[in-house]
Amino acid sequence: MARFNRILLKLSGESLMGKQGYGIDPERLGEYAQQVKEIHDMGVQIGIVIGGGNIFRGLKGTASGFDRVKGDQMGMLATVINSLALSSALTSVGVPNKVLTAIRMEPIGEFYSKWRAIEEMEAGKVCIFSAGTGSPYFTTDTGSSLRGVEIEADVMLKGTRVDGIYTADPEKDPTAVKFDDISYDEILARGLKVMDLSAVVMCQDNNLPIYVFNMDVVGNLKKVILGEPIGTFVHP
Repeated sequence: MARFNRILLKLSGESLMGKQGYGIDPERLGEYAQQVKEIHDMGVQIGIVIGGGNIFRGLKGTASGFDRVKGDQMGMLATVINSLALSSALTSVGVPNKVLTAIRMEPIGEFYSKWRAIEEMEAGKVCIFSAGTGSPYFTTDTGSSLRGVEIEADVMLKGTRVDGIYTADPEKDPTAVKFDDISYDEILARGLKVMDLSAVVMCQDNNLPIYVFNMDVVGNLKKVILGEPIGTFVHP
């Protein structure tokens, strides 16, 4: 039995690079598609937001001299490229899906609306939400929180390359300790870099729980849906 009926899955654009230094690794893309197929076949309604850091990150562009608004717009377009790649991969494994964009760009994707997204998910399609919020100065973490709240998801699953939330960055600090569960308030009080402050606050204000886990381990997404304790649960 699935633990959640409707989810918002946040995927890392940087993880999509796989073993490459840039762009989209076909092997990693295929693994993501297969993992989504596993839970789709269980009847879970799925909305997905994927970042664009494997192609272009707005803040890095700003540091290199780009105008912040234009840099963020470039980052939004990077998420569209990743969304189209994921859509193609899902189609190839037999998962019906639809790309919705926060900026009008038909026929690349349909313009996002909450009601359209819910209608499509209830009809059995995976919805991929691209172009962030459609506005600069917001990251895909905030876009994920927004979409998760809007589509009335049971949980936001944040797939990363680490297996949960730690007291410090486990890739840099070997003494870091993992949390099995943690409150929004404790994340904010400790200043933990789980996701953007605005994203955490939005989830807190709208009672959207977050589950952080390692998406790069094949099979982990299904384990989360089945309720296996492999990550960190964030709650009130």
